Amino acid sequence: MKFINYIEKVSGVDIYGMLSLTIFVVFFTVMVTWVLKTDKKKFNDISRIPLDN
Repeated sequence: MKFINYIEKVSGVDIYGMLSLTIFVVFFTVMVTWVLKTDKKKFNDISRIPLDN
């Protein structure tokens, strides 16, 4: 038997797929919004941290 046959027998498995997709889209949207709104100087300061000893 293929793995998909086991998945089809689990009730409510479609909810897990939609929930994981929703969480991914929300997280991705929040991260893109944060990156676009953050000041570029802050990113430059953070990128210099490993080099400043």
